[in-house]
Parts: sequence; structure tokens; C-alpha cells
Amino acid sequence: MSDVSMEKVVSLTKRRGFIYQGSEIYGGLAGTWDYGPLGLALKKNIENLWWRMFVESRDDMYGLDSAILMNPRVWEASGHVGGFNDPLVSDVKTKKRYRADHLLEENGENPTGMSLEAMAALIKEKGIKSPEGNELSAPQQFNMMFKTSVGSVDGSDTTVYMRPETAQGMFVNFKNILDSYHPKLPFGIAQIGRNFRNEIAPRDFIFRVRELEIMEFEYFVEENEWAERFEYWRKGMHDWFARLGFEEGDIREVEIPDGERAHYSKRTIDFHFKYPHKFDEIGGLAYRTDFDLKNHIEHSGADLHYLTPDGTRFIPHVLEPTFGLGRHVLAVLVKAYAEDELGGETRVFMKFPKHLAPVKAAVFPLLKNKPELVAKARGIYEALKQEVPNIMWDDNGNIGKRYRRQDEIGTPVCITVDFDTLGEGGEDKKDTVTVRDRDTGEQERVAISELRARIS
Repeated sequence: MSDVSMEKVVSLTKRRGFIYQGSEIYGGLAGTWDYGPLGLALKKNIENLWWRMFVESRDDMYGLDSAILMNPRVWEASGHVGGFNDPLVSDVKTKKRYRADHLLEENGENPTGMSLEAMAALIKEKGIKSPEGNELSAPQQFNMMFKTSVGSVDGSDTTVYMRPETAQGMFVNFKNILDSYHPKLPFGIAQIGRNFRNEIAPRDFIFRVRELEIMEFEYFVEENEWAERFEYWRKGMHDWFARLGFEEGDIREVEIPDGERAHYSKRTIDFHFKYPHKFDEIGGLAYRTDFDLKNHIEHSGADLHYLTPDGTRFIPHVLEPTFGLGRHVLAVLVKAYAEDELGGETRVFMKFPKHLAPVKAAVFPLLKNKPELVAKARGIYEALKQEVPNIMWDDNGNIGKRYRRQDEIGTPVCITVDFDTLGEGGEDKKDTVTVRDRDTGEQERVAISELRARIS
């Protein structure tokens, strides 16, 4: 489907156990979502594929898992304490908060790079109201970092922050990687980590949330090589999107102009995916120069220079490819959602690439009340599951309902054990099963001994 609605995706993910509203039995909490068994499996498949492609398959990448809580001076050095802000306005009657830039966008304006004063003037000029139709307060800067405290019983608490990005964990461990592994430039430090941003107005399902995971790496280079390496990773990101099954028209590049980039960036390209609400950011590639290492040298006093074999000391420059994990999950769900007609009925199915499908295959006995069929099917299921863990057993309802259920969760093949499998249809069919293809609905007889290869 070229124009799948967000409502259809949300409904299916709830119904089939991909994603649930966080704290749902208490009315939920805006911007929080829980991944059910299938959603978790899909997310892990994306994570594992990313890790294999960008870390395990390379000799120049070092994995890391840094702490969420860090010394607050880290965020002073990075500029987040003073500059990690969004423009906030409030409904003067209900006191509900909204992003000023989002309200302007929804009214056909482009607020990118606009000052608070200019936003205030435009809101007044255009007569923009809150979604409830009330007057809005003047825009003000709102720091998006979550604060908490660490301390002891004597009350000497220290304010710390839930990290808003994973990048700083890699920069503060730069020296540790140098000392432990002595890597040669260029090299990267990669991690997949959870981050926290106090979004004023979470929205669009799991697209804009307060608790998110990011897959990214910092790739350290000599300054004179940054442009060449930038193009290398630009192509690498397109290769990644192709591995997810995205087509050329699914991804757009957006070059961020001067004055609109993050404070640390000299060049940034955002990659936008065609979500139901609009083309919007799924990842980015930034040239961070030597901003971060230089600032950490200044604030910490640590020596974060790179020393070449000939004794030359310098501060490396950094390229940063970033991938939003939740946004990847949403994009894969949107891309996979399909409807067609099969057997005279409309069906919904998730056309996941086979390597991303949460369930690789499902095994059925034709009838659940025939012990001999159940025993044979169970043996096949248990043998396959030893080699392919993401195999599902399903004997609930008639065979048609099972097929529809597996289609909705994106299972590529269904394996049915019937009386022919037991030899009742002749020796030529004994120890064969019916294998049904998710995308076409076509069925064929396959020998049990060939099932492992067929699933692979």
C-alpha cells in the first residue's frame, strides 16, 4: 500500500502484540510505549542486523555500552545544559504545553531557525490558537533533559541528568579505547543505547517519544579526510536502508543549511522516511568537527589527543551516523503493512523482509484433536526450533484462521502436518508437509528434511 494510515498500523500492532501503550491500565503516560513479544523480536532483529553490518563485520569499529547516568559536567561541556532546548507555548486556560514550532508548521509556516521573538510575532499575526481554541502564552525555551539526583541520607544530593544522547558516552571513553586497543585512524566507537528527552508534545505513535533508543557511532578521522569519509558513510546509510527493504522513493536526503544545524555540526544530512504523517527524520549524518573532544579536554583536563607513530599529536575530527531505533521499527512496520484479496476475501498481512520477520515459520497440525498429527507436528516443531529459535507453534482454530493470524504477524512460511505426512496418501507423500508462502498464498509439498533450508 502506498498510503497506509497510522491508525491501521497502530491497530494491528496492538491487536497482534507488537506495541502497547505504556502503563495502559492506569490510563497510560504520554510518550511512553511498551514492546510486546513480536515488537521486541522485530526491534532485536533490526538491532542485530545493524550491529553486524556496522560493527561485527568491520575491523575499525569498537563496541561500547556506556552508563545512562554521567557526571553532570559532561553535559555542561557538550552544551546540553545551556542549549538543549525546544520552544514551548502554553494554553492560557488549560495550561497544556505545546511545541511552538509544531503549531506553526501545522498552520503552514516554516519556523526553522526562527527566534522566539519572531515566533511570538507570527503566532500573534496569524491568530494561531491552541488545539482547544484558546490563546497561547509567549514562546519560551524549554530544556529537554530529565533531571534526577544522586545522594545520601544526609541530604547532600547532586543533580544529574538522564542522558539525552548516546554520543557523549563515546567521547568520554575515547581515551579508554585508545589506551586499551591502540587503534589506527580512522576508527569508530559504536553503541546502541537508551536516551531520555522531555518532549513537550509527544506524538505520531512511537515516532516522537520521551524514552528512545539510538543506534549510532562516532567515526574519528583526520581533518583533511572528513569530506571523503562523509560521502563513504552517506552511501553506507543508503546501503543500510536497502537492507531493510526500503526502496529509492522511501528515503529522502535533506541537507541542513547554515544557521539551522546543531551547534556542533559543520555539515549535516538528515534522512527522511515516508511515514504516514509525512516524510520525516529516521536518521542523520553529521560532521561534528573536533568540537566534542576539544570541549572535553577543556572541561576535564584529560589528554584526548591522538598520537601517531611518528609522534604527531592532534585532536581527531568526527563523523556521526545516527539511526533512531524506534523510528526504524515504525518505518519497517509501515513498509510491511499490506492488504490484498486472497480466496475471495480481503486480508491484511505484514510483508516483512524474511530476515527481519519476528517469526520465521509456524508449524501446525492439520487437526488438533488427532494425537498422531499433533505428535508428528510437535516433533518437527521442536527439531526446527533447535536450529531456528523464532519458530511458532499454532494449533488454535481452523487452518484458515491460523493462516490469517500468521499473515498479520508477517510469518514468511506456514508448515502444516496432515495425513499425507503420515503416509496415508501414499509413500511418495510420506514425510512431506504442506508449506504455504505468506506473500502469494501458494502451497507446495516439501520434504521434512528440506525444511531447514527452506526457512533459511
